[in-house]
Amino acid sequence: MPVRNSPTGRQLRLGAELRKLREHAGLTSTQAAQLLGMKQAQVSNMETARLGVSAERVRTLADHYASPDKALVDAIAAMTGDRKRGWWEEHRESLAPSLLDLAELEHHARSLRDSTTARIPGLLQTREYALEIFRQAVTELSPPDIEHRLSFRIKRQAILFREDDPTPYEAIIHEAALRMKVGGSTIARHQLQHLLDMSDRNHITLRAITFDVGAYPGSGQSIHYAHGPVPELDTVYLDQAHGLAFLDAEAELRKYRTLFDRIEDIALDPEKTRDLILNVARDL
Repeated sequence: MPVRNSPTGRQLRLGAELRKLREHAGLTSTQAAQLLGMKQAQVSNMETARLGVSAERVRTLADHYASPDKALVDAIAAMTGDRKRGWWEEHRESLAPSLLDLAELEHHARSLRDSTTARIPGLLQTREYALEIFRQAVTELSPPDIEHRLSFRIKRQAILFREDDPTPYEAIIHEAALRMKVGGSTIARHQLQHLLDMSDRNHITLRAITFDVGAYPGSGQSIHYAHGPVPELDTVYLDQAHGLAFLDAEAELRKYRTLFDRIEDIALDPEKTRDLILNVARDL
């Protein structure tokens, strides 16, 4: 296989998981290469995603590393099978690679969880709401850039509308985001109605956190959690000033699972959330 110059986020994650399997076996890359009858550079290139691997090669590596977790190995092997270019590749020349990695991650996720405080989550934004968000970017965007980002955001939402297997999705939204009149009362009202319409779908769960709760864990940031086929392949992604940050270390995943559980415990149930949204809409 030819050496890659720009591996995707999913390819990088596959390589990282191969490295973890080797490290759990207590082997250096040089020792692994000797064990496998390969050059050390080949092992390193696989683990940095510069060199592609097949499902068969993944299983061979796992056998030599005596990996005991069959479900994890099966899940890693399955990551090699999708070689088609996703729709997000159309935007490679116009958007940051991290955004393309986000779309790829969401496309393959088994389920998604979001927690936001100041804005409606991107997967639930109407076109008009998202347009206003992009118009208010601190670094002013040109009309073509806005159109690229808007088109990309709307396309990402397709995972919630797939006929056969829509992605299960839970969004926990603070009351501040519900009451913020982004774009004015009309756009805000349409956005709230869209939330109500989406909450009618069986695979979508909306929960709200009211002002009465006060401070709570994770209240200072937007947090997004993508569930993989096994917990070890979950991913957290955070919106930060310099862009998206993707986290997948075992300790980080454990921390954010606990955080989401604590946030969910203080949020309204779906029915009371609908009542709150209706009340906010009436106040506009």
